Amino acid sequence: MLRGLIFSLIVFLIATFPATWLLMLFLGNVGLELSYWATLPLGILVSALLAGSSSQPGR
Repeated sequence: MLRGLIFSLIVFLIATFPATWLLMLFLGNVGLELSYWATLPLGILVSALLAGSSSQPGR
């Protein structure tokens, strides 16, 4: 059970990394210069939004 939890946490961090990294770049250019851990909650929301918008309804 513990191995499964650790594995799913690693997969979760890898899956949300692209959106979080792009948000870090954008917010750094705006002047906010946040770390990965500070941007992660917004990266999770953006990843979920992208996944939901790319799925087809009713299938």
